[in-house]
Formats: sequence, C-alpha cells, structure tokens
Amino acid sequence: MDNQKSLRERFTDSLPVLSPFFWLILLVLIGIWTSFFTIPAESEGIVLRFGEYIKKVPSGLHSKLPFGIDSVIAVPTQRQQKLEFGFSTPGASNPDQTGAEPVKEKSMVTGDLNSALVEWIVQYRITDPEHYLFAVREPGQTLRDLSEATMREVVGDRTVDEIITIGRQEIEDNVLTRMRELAERYRLGVSINQVQLKNVNPPVPVQPSFNEVNRAQQDRENFINLANGEYNKAVPRARGRADQKIREAEGYRFKRINEAEGDAAAFTNVLEQYVKAPDVTRTRIYLETLGLVLPQARQQIIVDDTVQQILPMLPFPSQLTGEQK
Repeated sequence: MDNQKSLRERFTDSLPVLSPFFWLILLVLIGIWTSFFTIPAESEGIVLRFGEYIKKVPSGLHSKLPFGIDSVIAVPTQRQQKLEFGFSTPGASNPDQTGAEPVKEKSMVTGDLNSALVEWIVQYRITDPEHYLFAVREPGQTLRDLSEATMREVVGDRTVDEIITIGRQEIEDNVLTRMRELAERYRLGVSINQVQLKNVNPPVPVQPSFNEVNRAQQDRENFINLANGEYNKAVPRARGRADQKIREAEGYRFKRINEAEGDAAAFTNVLEQYVKAPDVTRTRIYLETLGLVLPQARQQIIVDDTVQQILPMLPFPSQLTGEQK
C-alpha cells in the first residue's frame, strides 16, 4: 500500500498545474469551433435547437449556437436520387437505394394469376426538407414501401402478357401518377420524377416456355406485317389497273357516242338535201363515191367473150406503166 501510494503521489506531482485561464481559453476555442458549419452546394441545412426545428439555411458557411445547443442536418435537395427494386447496384450512396430482400420485392402476381419478376427504378428529389425529416418517420423506407405497394397494385390489374410486352409504358405512367398522389397526401416532401421498368420476366422454371410463346407472337406479327405489305402492294396496283380499264372504256364509249352522233348529224343533213332535190343529191353522192373509190381501184381490162387471141392487145397499159416506172 505504501508503495502504491507513493507511485500515485509521484504521478500526481509530475502533472503540470493548469490554471483557470487555460480552461477559459480552451472553452472559448471549443465554442468558436462549434459555432460555424458548412452546407454542401447540393444540399440545404435544417437547424435544430434542442431537437426543435428552427430554420432552413441554404448551402454555404453559417453560424449557430455552440456546445450542442443547435444541431444541423444537411439534406441533399438538389441531388437526383433513386430507389432500386428487385436488384441492387454496388456502391450506392443513398442508404435507402436498395432493399433488404430484392428477390421478394420483384416477385409479383398478375391479374390472370400468373407470376412475374418485375424490376424497376424510382427517381425522386427532396423538395421540402422539413416535411421529409419530420412529417413521416423513416421517409426513405416509407417511399420504398409506397412504391412497392403501388407497383403491386398496378401489376395485379393486368395480365402477364401485357406486363412483359405492350403494357410497360402504361404501367410506368400509372405508377408514377399514383405515387405522386400518395407522396403529396402523406407529405413526404419529395417530388417523384420518373418510374422506369427495367426487367420484367416470368419465373425461372417457366421462362423457356414464355420465351417460346414470345417468339411465336413475334413470328405471328412478322407474318401479319409481311401480309399487310403484300396487300398494300397488290391492292393499289389492282385498283390502278381497274381505274385505267374504266377510263379506257369510258373514253371508248365517248368516242363511239360522238362518232355515232356525228354520223347521224351528217345523215340528217344529207337527208334534208335529198328531200329538197333528190336527183341532184343522188348524182352528187354518186360522183363523190366514185371520187373516193376509183383512185383506190386497179386498172381493169374487159375482154369480149368472142376474142380468141389477146396477144394483139399486149402490152397492157398497166405493164407499160410499170416498166416506165
């Protein structure tokens, strides 16, 4: 005991004696050190005094009451954040970005009682830090639960074929609208910017069968498109030919009608002249007809039946004319 006591005394004696002035300076330095804080450029600061909300400050250097009287929470209001469902990206800075059980999150039941594995992303931004921190307990997890519940509700109203093929855009729009309504109702203080479906697949055991069905549907669509293409080629061509035939027939009809009307009008004129002067008209028609026929007729030689030899009549005028030519 004497030895231990002597050691304590020697250790105490070796400590320097600190004056009250030293403690005062130390207290002032700690006060100055805890009186200033800095908010990053992409964030806003929420100042609390004994845990009660006081004010909101922008980014930059600010002052507060020291010694823990005021505390500050930096909220990244200018950063675009996202939530991942059904998968996880390594190195995420947002603690609420990935869920604890991604496999359970993406397992859903469709409206036709089939199973589907749905992976999606929600992008959002904190717009009201006060509501985000104090209106709802655990706002990040609440937003995740809200998104999962909304997605399950929308997926549950559609068939598995719609989810995998043609209904993706409609699902994204419906989930986005519904989440915005719920976020405003719950006063989460966030703005939902986008909902995007990543991978939508059937369960692994039946995935080959679904792939075969999808390939068959794609082949069917391809054949329908090819048939429509041939239809669009053949039908306009046939219609064009039909229109051409119709126009040709109409043109021929108009031609025949005009010719018939012209012939009828000419005959009527001739008949009028014939009624006025039958002999003169008959003679004129005869002469006009001869004028049209004779220039086209070849030279004819008429020989009497009693002529025994025709050699004295040679050469014929037509032959002479041909030799002269």
